[in-house]
Amino acid sequence: MKRLHTKNCNWLLSLCFCLAMLSAKAQTDIDGIMMTKTNFCTGVVYSHSSWKNYWEGTFKRDNANLGTVSTQMIGVMGNYGITDKLNILFGVPYVQTKASEGSLKGMKGVQDLSLWVKWMPVDLRIGKGEFSAYGVAGYSFPVSNYVVDFLPMSIGLRSKNLSLRAIADYQIGKFFVTGSATYVLRSNIKIDRNSYYTTEMHYTNEVKMPDAASFNFRTGYRSNSFTGELVFSNWTTLGGFDITKNNMPFPSNEMNATRAGVAFKYTMKQLPGLSVIGGSNITLTGRNVGQSTDFSAGVFYVFDFKKKNKKNSPDPKKI
Repeated sequence: MKRLHTKNCNWLLSLCFCLAMLSAKAQTDIDGIMMTKTNFCTGVVYSHSSWKNYWEGTFKRDNANLGTVSTQMIGVMGNYGITDKLNILFGVPYVQTKASEGSLKGMKGVQDLSLWVKWMPVDLRIGKGEFSAYGVAGYSFPVSNYVVDFLPMSIGLRSKNLSLRAIADYQIGKFFVTGSATYVLRSNIKIDRNSYYTTEMHYTNEVKMPDAASFNFRTGYRSNSFTGELVFSNWTTLGGFDITKNNMPFPSNEMNATRAGVAFKYTMKQLPGLSVIGGSNITLTGRNVGQSTDFSAGVFYVFDFKKKNKKNSPDPKKI
C-alpha cells in the first residue's frame, strides 16, 4: 500500500509529563507509518515542559515553595527499516529539571534508553481508504544512576518497562485517523532509604511500581511533504496511591493524565531526506500530576543504504 512506507521521518513527539517527566519517545512507535527497507532515520528533538498548578490526588493546587517547575529534554532518536513491514527504533533523552522558587535543587542527566520493534501484519484496502494494523513491543531501562526518590525534581522513575501496543490506521486520500492502546509492565525499583510510608509502613528499600495503560487518538492531514495532526492521549496508572497532604510525590503514586495537542512534520523539497517537526500539548485533567504545557521541535534526516538505480528508486507517491 503506497502510503504506508516512507523515506521521510514522521517524528511527532509525544511526551507524558507527570510531576516529573516519565518518558520521552519518538512518535514513529505510535503512528501509522513504516520506514522503508534499508532506510535509517535519525535526529534530535528538544522539548520544554512547565507547570505551576498540580493535582494532589483530585485536589488542584499550587505550591509557593516550588513556583513553576520546568523540564527540558534533548533526545536522540532513530528508526531503521529491516523490511517494509518490520522496523526497529530507539530513543535516549538527556533531561534537566528546575523549580523557580524554594530550595529544591533541580537534577539533570541521561534518563532511559527505549527500544521498540514495530511490525505491520495487516495492510489492505477497505472502501475508499487504506487500513493497516500494527503491533509494537518496547523495552526501556535506566542508563544512568539518577536519583528517583526526589520528585518532582527527579528526571525519571528508574523502572524497567515492557510495553505492548496495538495500532490501527485508516487513511482516505490525504486524511487519516489513527488509534492505539498500550499496556506497560513496570518492574519494582529501589530507593535510597530503608523504610517509607504509602498507605502503610514499608520496612524495605524496594518499591512496587504499578503497571500502566495508555490510549492515543490522532487525526489530520498526511502527505509525503507535510503532516499536520490533532492528538488526544490518556495515561492511567493501574494502582498506586494519592500524594498525601502537603507532601512530596512518591514514585509509586497513581499518576493519571489526559492531554490534547497538535503536531506537524515538514519535509524539505530541496533536500527530501531532511525533515523538521514541532508540536505542543496541554494537560486537561489529571491525578497526582502537574497541569503541564509543553512544546517540542526537532530535525531528522533519512539515510538510504540501498544502492540507487532506476529500478529501485522510490515511488514519489509514497510518503
